Amino acid sequence: MTSGFDTKIAVVLRDDLAGWQALNVTAFLTSGITAATPELVGEPYVDADGTPYLAMLGQPVMVFAADADVLRAAHGRALGRGLRIAVFTADLFATGNDADNRAAVAKVARDDLDLVGIAVHGPRNAVDKIVKGARMHP
Repeated sequence: MTSGFDTKIAVVLRDDLAGWQALNVTAFLTSGITAATPELVGEPYVDADGTPYLAMLGQPVMVFAADADVLRAAHGRALGRGLRIAVFTADLFATGNDADNRAAVAKVARDDLDLVGIAVHGPRNAVDKIVKGARMHP
């Protein structure tokens, strides 16, 4: 599948998540990409009756699944390429707000994070290399 975009947005989820967890993690991680790169947001929508709807990202978000080792490797490759990424760790399932989420991540060293998902936005070729080994989420 090819697109007309020079960049790519990818979410990589650990493959052992429950359905609700995968959806929740995807939503949180995508919000991180959107916050960091607001220029990716398209124009608001409107239906034929004139009802307005919110704008959304203007390019697809590719969602991948991977085991913990592939996810950890993708994390390392993204950081090694200097790309900013969003992370979601297993600890965040037990928190209830943004401050507690940030505190949960801050108390764990980078290599010890119990990653359940990452999101990355960058040049297509770089993102393809970062997600190497992951497969499209079912």
